[in-house]
Amino acid sequence: MLAGFGRFLVLAILVLGGALLGPSSLEGALGGAVAGAAILLLEALAGKTAPRRVLSASFGLLIGLTLAALAGIALAPMESATGTIVRLGLAVGLGWIGLATGARRSDFFSLSRLRSDWEAQADSVGVVSTPKILDTSVIIDGRIAEIAEAGFMEGPLVIPQFVLVELQQVADSSDPLKRNRGRRGLDMLQRIQKNPVVPIQIVDTDFPDVKEVDLKLIELALRTEGKIVTNDFNLNKVAQLRGVKILNINDLANCLRPLVLPGEPMRIFVSKEGKEHGQGVGYLDDGTMVVVEGGRKALGRTIDVNVTTVLQTAAGKMIFVRWPEAPADDLTRKDTRPTMRRVDGKTNGNGNADAQPASLRDTEEVPLASRQTAEQLPVVGNGTTNRGQ
Repeated sequence: MLAGFGRFLVLAILVLGGALLGPSSLEGALGGAVAGAAILLLEALAGKTAPRRVLSASFGLLIGLTLAALAGIALAPMESATGTIVRLGLAVGLGWIGLATGARRSDFFSLSRLRSDWEAQADSVGVVSTPKILDTSVIIDGRIAEIAEAGFMEGPLVIPQFVLVELQQVADSSDPLKRNRGRRGLDMLQRIQKNPVVPIQIVDTDFPDVKEVDLKLIELALRTEGKIVTNDFNLNKVAQLRGVKILNINDLANCLRPLVLPGEPMRIFVSKEGKEHGQGVGYLDDGTMVVVEGGRKALGRTIDVNVTTVLQTAAGKMIFVRWPEAPADDLTRKDTRPTMRRVDGKTNGNGNADAQPASLRDTEEVPLASRQTAEQLPVVGNGTTNRGQ
C-alpha cells in the first residue's frame, strides 16, 4: 500500500512540475508523465534483479558519469552549444558503459573477492614455472597426458626436437611392437597439444657433440634449469648423479592404487612364448608386460585371464596372470621353484625383530624364477631401461 502511494506521489510530482515549468502546460505534463513512467520501469526492473547486481551497476554508472564530467571539463571548458553536445554525449556514452560493465561483472563486486585477486596477483609476480622436459618413454607411456589434463602438471611441457626424431624413428620401425608404440606416442603428443591448460613448447636446441638422447636431455635440463619427466630407470639414476631433478611417473604410480588387482579378470593378446614351461607373454596398450601362466597354447589369440600378481617398482610394472582354459599339464605341473616371501618386520624364531621391511605389495610370495624370467625377456613395460623397444 505504501509502495503504491509512493509511486503515485512521484508520478504526480513529475507531471505537476512539468506542467508548471514546461513551455506549455500540456507539453510539460506529458514530459513529466514520460519521465515518471521511465522511473517506475527502472524501479520494477531493479526489484527483479539481484541486489549485488543493482549495486554494482549503480557503482559503474557513478564511475562513468564522473569520468564523463572530467572529460567534459578537459574537452569543452567553454559554455557553447558544441560544448553542451560534447558533454552530453560523454555523459550518455561513458555512463552507459559503466552501467553495463557493472551489471555484467557483478560477481566480482566484492571487497573480499577484490582483495583475494589482488593478493594472488601480487604473489604470482616474479614466479617463473619450471619447464618439464618430456622423455620418449613417458610420451609413449601416455599417463602424462592424463596427469596434465587433471591439472597436476604445472609449467610448460618442453619437447625437444631430438625426442621427436627418436619417436618418429620408433614409429617407422619394421618391428610391429615398436611401430605401435611409436604411433601411440605420436597420438599422445596430439592429445597433450589439445590441452589448453598446459602449454607445449617444441625446442630446436641440440647438442651435436652428444650422441645419446639421454645425455642430450640431461644437458638441456642443465641449460634450462628444468626437470626431466621420464620412466627410464637408467636415465633417472644418471640424471640424479648430474644434479638434474627427475619426475618419475612410476614413483607417482607407486603412491596410487594399481590399475589391476589380483583376482580381477582382463583380456590380453598373447604375442610370444615365455621362457618357463607353458608361459605366454603379452603387452598392454602402454607396453606393460603381462606373463600368462599356461598361455603358450594361446599364442596369437586374445584370451580372458585372471590376474594373480602385480609387481610395481620404480623400474616399471609387471603383471602375472593365469589362463583358466589352459591345458591341464601346463597348469597342474608342480612348481618346485624357490619363493621369496614377505617380511613384515615380525619377530623371528630367535625373538629378534627382523629389520627388513615388506617389499611386495600385492602377494604373499612370488617365484624367484618368474622375476628372473622377466629380466631375461625383452621388457617394454612402463619405465623400461631399453629405449625404443
